[in-house]
Amino acid sequence: MDPLRYQSGFGNQFASEAVPGALPQGRNSPQRAPHGLYAELLSGSAFTAPRAENRRTWMYRRVPSVQVGGFEPLAHATLKTGAAEGQPTPPNPMRWHPTPVPEGRALDFIDGLHTMVVNGDADTQTGMAAHLLLANRSMERVFVNNDGELLVVPQQGAMRFTTELGVLDVAPGEIVLLPRGLAFKVEVFGPTRAYVCENYGAPFRLPELGPIGSNGLANPRDFLAPVAAFEADLQPVEVVRKSGGRLWRAMAPVSPFNVVAWHGNLTPCKYDTKHFMVIGSISFDHPDPSIFTVLTSPTDTPGIANCDFVIFPPRWMVMEDTFRPPWYHRNVMAEFMGLVHGQYDAKPEGFKPGGMSLHNSMVPHGPDAEAFDKASNATLAPHKLDHTLAFMFESRWRFKVTDFALNGGALDAGYAECWQPLADRFATNA
Repeated sequence: MDPLRYQSGFGNQFASEAVPGALPQGRNSPQRAPHGLYAELLSGSAFTAPRAENRRTWMYRRVPSVQVGGFEPLAHATLKTGAAEGQPTPPNPMRWHPTPVPEGRALDFIDGLHTMVVNGDADTQTGMAAHLLLANRSMERVFVNNDGELLVVPQQGAMRFTTELGVLDVAPGEIVLLPRGLAFKVEVFGPTRAYVCENYGAPFRLPELGPIGSNGLANPRDFLAPVAAFEADLQPVEVVRKSGGRLWRAMAPVSPFNVVAWHGNLTPCKYDTKHFMVIGSISFDHPDPSIFTVLTSPTDTPGIANCDFVIFPPRWMVMEDTFRPPWYHRNVMAEFMGLVHGQYDAKPEGFKPGGMSLHNSMVPHGPDAEAFDKASNATLAPHKLDHTLAFMFESRWRFKVTDFALNGGALDAGYAECWQPLADRFATNA
């Protein structure tokens, strides 16, 4: 494939046209748009949201998106929405082995979504769901998610996202963010596995840096938005919409990928995690995982997120007189974790790429016995945790697991045994 062109920045006021002169000048909706195009607004926030929070994009398209209707229900056995569709979940640590991509059964992006954990409620725009994507077929239809924006974390296989605003190529190590209500399709190039966060709450944004200052973590310039592109031959296509926790399908007379020009700050984008500016400790104590936050979906309670997207990329460990892996802990936040590649330092053998874990609110967790013993006796010379990428979807709302998570065959029934060798080490003469 030829390399794609992108625009740089997060939340920028972009402008792009695939045909010169397609963007109106001096107004958004002229009486007659250039080239006979139709003006259409996609709003990702309330019209009266503060300017800094307002997200919208004007599109100039060959055919408006209103030319679709007559939606009918579309059944999906493994896609769930909101806490109401979860199962009673015991306060146990949970872990799943990697699930292979099925063979002999065609699965596109929509069919391949398998919900693992849910919380909140899409209708009240609170909470999120974490899905496991298992795909082996490119989409011949179009997907629009009215319930939330999608954050896709590829783990196996490259993916091409064609959206109304242009095209994005992503591979393991990168992420892609798709706004609520934006039409897209996904092309895959073999067995494909990814983690997907469906965020019902406030749109993801970059976290505030506070005492860190003006540099660090994810830099806005490293997020890449597409340039305008459209399909020349507008054929009828099936459109699948997720709305109110259900899938609906209808035939559209023409493809929605007919946007010739656009401008605004509500865009899909991708980000390569190798650009993340890691900030760690150079004196003592393992830093809180919040220092690895790439994106956050805030709530009305300062400092408590609807969802934080946190990564654990390659990084130097240089702390003195410090137990370097994460400490044993219980959090008010619920943690859903995945491993893209390499090893995770707190569970080097038991947590495999493509696997997942869940540690709900106030569920104790931390290094397994092997990791504890190794870290307790390690020579504390500077060393680099390299060739690794783990991540966490962290939420203020307690997760409920789904039937697929419980009975899909990948649940590690012996997970809790990794802590059983931890013995009473108390000594009065220590």
